Amino acid sequence: MHEMALTQSLIAIVEETARRERATRVRVVVVEIGVLGHVEPEALRFCFDVVSRGTLAEGARLEIVTMPGQGWCLDCSRSVPITGRFGPCPDCGGQRVQMTSGGELRVREMEVT
Repeated sequence: MHEMALTQSLIAIVEETARRERATRVRVVVVEIGVLGHVEPEALRFCFDVVSRGTLAEGARLEIVTMPGQGWCLDCSRSVPITGRFGPCPDCGGQRVQMTSGGELRVREMEVT
C-alpha cells in the first residue's frame, strides 16, 4: 500500500507548514488527487487517520478533490481530456499524447488554529 508512504510525506508537509505559521492545530487538509495518479482515496483516508495520530493534524478532516486527466496531443496540438496514461487522442486518434495533469497529489489548502 503506497498510500501509507504518501500519507507520511503529506503529514510531514502539513506539520512543517503548520509549525511555520505558528499553528497549534490543523483542522482541515484539502488535497488534490489526480485520477491518473494511482492513489486510492479511501486508502489515503485510512492512512491519514493512522499517520496523523500524535501530530498537529490528529483529528483533522481530510477533504479530497479529484482532478481530471488532461493531456497535450502532439499530432493535433490540442489539450484533450484523457482517462489513461497511454491511449489515443480522443480528438484525432493520434498516439502521441503527453499527460499534462491528472497524476498529481498535492496539498491545496489547510485550515489551522
